[in-house]
Amino acid sequence: MSTLPPCPKCQSEYTYQDGEMLVCPECAHEWSTTAAGEATEGDKVIRDAVGNVLQDGDTISVIKDLKVKGSSLVVKVGTKVKGIRLCDGDHDIDCKIDGIGAMKLKSEFVKKV
Repeated sequence: MSTLPPCPKCQSEYTYQDGEMLVCPECAHEWSTTAAGEATEGDKVIRDAVGNVLQDGDTISVIKDLKVKGSSLVVKVGTKVKGIRLCDGDHDIDCKIDGIGAMKLKSEFVKKV
């Protein structure tokens, strides 16, 4: 008998523990547990293309040429970005790229350095 709580998003009873995180196999929702073992709805875990957990202030590297919408500029592969900020929405990284300016990036196109 499992003592793990159901998924807070879809109420699935098939949750499992992965390190300190609880994971729902049906909707892929992840949440953390407290020291007492109770499940808490924490911040969304944002991972890079390789699977590393990203945090505010990290340095990342772009893994694919990215066209800047509304411009002829391109963010080249290997461009390093320092001091990222994580945000909610479709594009989950807020940053400033030298030569281009403020941008929002998707975590699937970057890796942690």
